Amino acid sequence: MHLPFDGAITRYLQDGAPKHIRHAIEKAGKDDILTPDYPYREEMRKKDYAAHMDALQIQLARLQAGVRETGQRVIVVFEGRDAAGKGGAISAVRENMNPRQVQVVALSKPSDREAAQWYFQRYVDWLPAKGEIALFDRSWYNRAMIEHVFGFCTPEQRAKFFRQLPDFEKMIVDEGMILIKLWLEVGRAEQLKRFLDREKDPLKQWKLSPIDIDGLGKWDAYSEAIDETMRISHFPYAPWTVILSDDKMRARIAAIQRLLHAVDYKGKDETLIGAVDRAICGGPGLRQPK
Repeated sequence: MHLPFDGAITRYLQDGAPKHIRHAIEKAGKDDILTPDYPYREEMRKKDYAAHMDALQIQLARLQAGVRETGQRVIVVFEGRDAAGKGGAISAVRENMNPRQVQVVALSKPSDREAAQWYFQRYVDWLPAKGEIALFDRSWYNRAMIEHVFGFCTPEQRAKFFRQLPDFEKMIVDEGMILIKLWLEVGRAEQLKRFLDREKDPLKQWKLSPIDIDGLGKWDAYSEAIDETMRISHFPYAPWTVILSDDKMRARIAAIQRLLHAVDYKGKDETLIGAVDRAICGGPGLRQPK
């Protein structure tokens, strides 16, 4: 079977991964949770997930109708580690929504002209109009983390980003938009396992990129960049919600609950939405090992 990038991920597992990470992957069962301090040892039962998700989907449909009727504008920023489940969470949110009203914003590398603009400019173009919901699959936070770790921006450019960021997000909120910032965090062994699964699956290989390969050995650098970003950008008016996503099903439910709880709409049923699982969903401090 052809493997993308000449089997670089398998090679990293064998030759480059820390021993405890390799051992965790090699001895894991199908439904095992690989991160030692994750609060659950096995994945959520699919029957329980399906029952809760069905109820949440109805609430999402009501939310969409309410946003359209009232002219609310909602932004959900999905950030997180590579392979943390951002795409799956976004798909779960928009599964039964009208794509004309709910738009996924997944911007590619900036063009030469975009690179010559004010950094935030191309993101402004994708902010929602009245009655719309914008789901950002990565966002302006690229500069704070990915660009920084890979040297795609200068320290001066990053420092300028952090200076302008509070005012940028304050203007979004002052304009009346609802801004929700989600960070999906996944353990190192689980992340590598998901990369390996993608490498072996012809239907998922498209999810891999050279950045994923180059980033395999940059876990610590990413962690430092994430910690710094969370510390600087956890604003009272635009806080971060961290979701531990080693279990994708629990993470998707938590992401949808966070969205539903943040928006007022007709027919909102707090009981059906349910309380967020504080063991896997909370503030930036949740990222720190217990």
